[in-house]
Amino acid sequence: MKLPASAKIVEMGPRDGLQNESAVVSTEDKIRYIDLLSETGLQWIEATSFVSPKAIPQLADAVEVFTKIRKTAGVRYPVLVPNMKGYDRAKAAGADAIAVFTAASEAFTKRNINMTIDESLDTFRDLVAAAKRDRMWVRGYVSTAFGSPFGDKVTPAMVVDVSVKLMEMGCDELSIGDTIGVGVPSQVDELVPALAAKIELHRIAMHFHDTRGTALANLYAALSNGVHIFDSSAGGLGGCPYAPGATGNVGTEDVLYLLHSMGVQTGVNLDKVRAASRFIRGVVHHELTSKTFAALEASDARNRSVAS
Repeated sequence: MKLPASAKIVEMGPRDGLQNESAVVSTEDKIRYIDLLSETGLQWIEATSFVSPKAIPQLADAVEVFTKIRKTAGVRYPVLVPNMKGYDRAKAAGADAIAVFTAASEAFTKRNINMTIDESLDTFRDLVAAAKRDRMWVRGYVSTAFGSPFGDKVTPAMVVDVSVKLMEMGCDELSIGDTIGVGVPSQVDELVPALAAKIELHRIAMHFHDTRGTALANLYAALSNGVHIFDSSAGGLGGCPYAPGATGNVGTEDVLYLLHSMGVQTGVNLDKVRAASRFIRGVVHHELTSKTFAALEASDARNRSVAS
C-alpha cells in the first residue's frame, strides 16, 4: 500500500482545544501558546474564533489574541467565523484565512448554531463570497460526519451533499469531522472514496476526535485512501461544547509519531510540539490525553532521574 510521501498538519489546540476548557485561559497564555506552536514547523495553526463572547466565553479575546501573536513567516493562522459580524471582526483584525462550519447532522446543527443545515449554508454563502472578494483563503468544516450526539442518523450521502455545497460556494479546503469520536476505519473507507468522487482529494482534510480511541486507526484509513491533510491538537487538548462527552482531537504528538515512523514527512518538530503542550498543561492544570506526549514525558523524567 503506497502512502502519501508527506502530510499537512492543521493545529487545532488554540481554538478547538481551548474552547472546551472549563476555566478561561488568559490572553497572555494563549498568545504564548500560539507563539510556541509557531516555532514547531507547523504551517497551519487555527488561532481563535470570532464567535459571540456569550456563546464561547473562552474565546472572547479573539481580537487581542490574533493581533498580538507573533506571525511567523510561512505560517498561516486561520480563524473560525460563524456569521458576517464575526467575519467583519476577523477582517478588521487582519485575518487572511477563515473557516466556516456546519454539520451533516440536523440535530447537531440546530443545537450548535440554532439553524438547519440549509439555513447555515445560506448564511455562509454570502460570507464566503465576501471572503473571496477580499482574497481570503476559506476552509469549510462538516461536523458530525460519522455520527451525531443526539441520535439522528448520518449517512455518507448526507456528508457528501453538505460537502459539495460548501465547495461550490467557494471553499478552498474541506475538513470532515468525527466530532464525537464514534467513527471506525470501515466508515472512513466508505466515506473518503465517496467524497473523492465529487471533490479533489488534495482539498479534503480529516478531523478525528479520540473519544473511543479510534482516531489514529481512522487517520491511517484516511491516509491509505490518499488523504494527506489532518487536524490535530497539541497534547490532545479540547473537545466540543455542543457535543456531550466528546473528548479532544487526536493529539498532534500521536499523529506525528505515527506519520514519521511510517516515513510520511510533515516538517513538524515533535519535541517542539511537546514544549507547547507542556506549557499549556501547566496553564490548564490537568493532564493531557496524547499518549505519545505522556510516554515521552515519562521517558524524559526517568532519564533525568537516572542521570542524577
